[in-house]
Amino acid sequence: MKSLVVVLVWLCLGLASPAQAAGKWVQTSYAPAKVLFEFYLDDPQKVGSALYWVRSLMNPLMEAPYGYSPEDLKVVVVIHGTEIVTLAKRNEAKYREAVDRMRYYADLGVAFKVCGQAAEDFGYAVTDFQDFVEVVPNAITELAHWQQQGYALIVPHIMDKRFDIESIR
Repeated sequence: MKSLVVVLVWLCLGLASPAQAAGKWVQTSYAPAKVLFEFYLDDPQKVGSALYWVRSLMNPLMEAPYGYSPEDLKVVVVIHGTEIVTLAKRNEAKYREAVDRMRYYADLGVAFKVCGQAAEDFGYAVTDFQDFVEVVPNAITELAHWQQQGYALIVPHIMDKRFDIESIR
């Protein structure tokens, strides 16, 4: 009897073992995106990493199996942190790669909106910004507006990479 109980216990433990389970691929049925990104970064150099969040949204939706066109996607980026300096025309050479990437996304229909109050704090006028930039009265009010229009808010969290993948895998 004791051996039967031991066998049943081992059998139950073996069936419930997570070591036997495996992940599975799920193809979610995504609809065209209505997304609002809030960029409020503590270092203008982090804007490149924040733009990867935009890429990570758009690329999968424009590729198979979804195949949405850029016109199907509604994407707004509200900028009100130190990354404002990357959009000033006078800083274009310093931030060339980020400006080129933002211009590329703007050409795909992404709206880049800079907080007017923050721009004023930095000493910028509307004419100081790249031609694809729209200056809005206030970032917080702008964020509320787009959320009221049904846009999902995504706030990129850009962390300093302290570990390489190989060392923590």
